[in-house]
Amino acid sequence: MTVLTIDEKTCNRDGICAAVCPMGIIDFSRGELPSPSADAADLCIACGHCVAVCPTASISHAKMTARQCPPVRKELALTVEQCEHFLRSRRSIRAYKDQPVPRGTLTRLIGIASHAPSGHNFQSPRWRVIDNKDRVRQLAGTVIDWMRWMADNQPEIADGLNMPRAIRRWEAGTDVILRGAPVLVVTHAEKTDRTAPAACITALAYMELAAVSMGLGSCWAGYFHAALMSFPPLVKALALPDGHHSFGALMLGYPRFAYKRQPLRNPPVISWWDQR
Repeated sequence: MTVLTIDEKTCNRDGICAAVCPMGIIDFSRGELPSPSADAADLCIACGHCVAVCPTASISHAKMTARQCPPVRKELALTVEQCEHFLRSRRSIRAYKDQPVPRGTLTRLIGIASHAPSGHNFQSPRWRVIDNKDRVRQLAGTVIDWMRWMADNQPEIADGLNMPRAIRRWEAGTDVILRGAPVLVVTHAEKTDRTAPAACITALAYMELAAVSMGLGSCWAGYFHAALMSFPPLVKALALPDGHHSFGALMLGYPRFAYKRQPLRNPPVISWWDQR
């Protein structure tokens, strides 16, 4: 199998592809045409860095060509000020409009989030999407059942996580579990995949940020995910594939309210290696 093909007519022999290859499987000598190493097919992780970095679009990978990869548009790059303002303005959204989110919007959002980095480019995350508000509420009710079990059997833990209060609010008609969100997204992957925890959480973080550009708000579903780790009825209700484990959950929807200011945060605690 030829994993890399390099066009000798257009290649400028600068060796950038070899310099950025994380697996070191592109051989290059100054002024010579780069070439895949003998073990390239076995070691390549298909990250596409070589294709993406080539200034003359001279490299084709077995899984992607330069033409298939969209160009980086410099005019769309964020300034530092724009990036800082965007990230500082992000809020966890816990109040949603009674409005469904189109599946086309969710599909595009997941497509963006799927570009989050993953260990060894395994691209582990899989996505379970519940986009029916009544079904989301049923799942929230199952979490309340878990909390009732915890309050009866492990009261110290339940008290420490404010479960009795959450139960009382639920019984009074307020959902503090999934907040009446119209959508719940769960990331999952094979239990044996060691890269999955970080990859799934990072992908959800990408989703959380990208959602803002679509007019959506989100909030991490901590109670839900904690219940999913230990409560068989919730595991059964979610029906993940055999051998898969959930690594995070996010509620999504259109925000009812718009925030006007950026609340303050504690200064970062930094320790420099050469200072004590």
